[in-house]
Formats: sequence, C-alpha cells, structure tokens
Amino acid sequence: MKFDVIILAGGLGTRLASVVKDVPKPMAPVAEKPFLDHILNGLPLGHVNKIILAVGYKSNKVIDYYGDQYKNIPILYSIEEVPLGTGGGIGLALNHVTQDTALILNGDTYFDVNYEEFWEAHKDSNTPITLALKQMPSPDRYGTVLMEKNTIIKFHEKQKELTTGLINGGCYWVDRNIIEVLPKAEKYSFEKDFLELSVQNKYLTGYISDGLFIDIGIPEDYERAQQIFA
Repeated sequence: MKFDVIILAGGLGTRLASVVKDVPKPMAPVAEKPFLDHILNGLPLGHVNKIILAVGYKSNKVIDYYGDQYKNIPILYSIEEVPLGTGGGIGLALNHVTQDTALILNGDTYFDVNYEEFWEAHKDSNTPITLALKQMPSPDRYGTVLMEKNTIIKFHEKQKELTTGLINGGCYWVDRNIIEVLPKAEKYSFEKDFLELSVQNKYLTGYISDGLFIDIGIPEDYERAQQIFA
C-alpha cells in the first residue's frame, strides 16, 4: 500500500525564540540535524508515495535544504502565502494528495508510532480520520481526549489538576475525501474548528500508542530532544 504524507512545517516557533532564531520550528537543529530529518527518518519510507511539506514562515529555508526529494521520494511544497492555521494548511496541502489515504504529521512533534498497526486501526475503523493518541502524565499543557471503545467522543480543554490523560499526538490517518467536509474558511484550526466539532458525527477513531512522544514547542522539551536524538 502506498500513501502520501503531509507534514505541517510552517511553524513560527515563538516559544522557542530564545533558543532558535531565523528558521521555521521544524528546521530547528536537533542533534546536528533539522528536527524534520528525525521525523522523515521515522516514516515507513518504502510505503510513501510522496511527501508534501506545508510551508509558510521562511519557507525558503525548508525548500533550499530538502529540494525536490528525500531518499528518492518526491517532495512537493504546499506554500501558504499568509498563515492559514493548521486547518487551512492541511486543506491546501490535501489538494496535492493523489492517493486515497494520507498520513498527516506536525513538523514540531516526533511520535514513534507503529505505522502498520496504526494503519490497520484506521482501515478497520470505517471512519475518515484516525488519531494517534498518547497516555501522558500531567497532560495539562495539551488538553485531553475521551474515548468510548475506539471512538473519540470528547476533547477536554487543558485541565491543571489531571495526573494523567490521553492527548492528541498530532499524527493522523485521513481519507483524501475529507477535503469535502473540511470548513470552507481559508484560515482555521484543524483541532479546534474541525476535530472538536467532528465528534458529534462520530468521524474520529483513536489509536493509542506508547511510542516516544516529544513536542519541541518549548525550550525544555527542545533541550530534551537534543539528548534523545544524540
């Protein structure tokens, strides 16, 4: 089976400004390579048809570095002229998807998911979207997800007092035809303005992974990533 991969690589990295300057967040150096390299290396590359990098802020830094292929897999760029939010960025990038299914990843998050199991969960679900979830201690930074069997039924706002909870790992299998049900707005949040509203349609399946999860959005975790990938 072949699929396309969309990676959201247009992040500003405002909370990382103290340690990373002049590059989009996914290009932040981690263990002497752009963080995006570690994400690409974690993919089941033998099954990838093409990689679509959704870029915006300082897109030339990404384009100059990667060019038109990665390990012989074609790279296309979905370029946002103005910031479109995660939803607008995904909507634009989906126009480049030619396979029935796409894997969507955040360019500032590494989640070591078993992609084969994750794919099987999506295939068996009969829903257009499957989210990879991670059980996290003190998940107050992320907000949490509530499931019944494998169906996601609710997203909770960030809650300070939680000791553990399932979080959205920012890693999705989506059927290409979700483009038909995405909001028509150009700029919106995929999480807030689409996923959270989709629970009422029972569109969303969850797959729990215990793989390594790291989001380099804050300086402490950026430093932790340096140790992990060294």
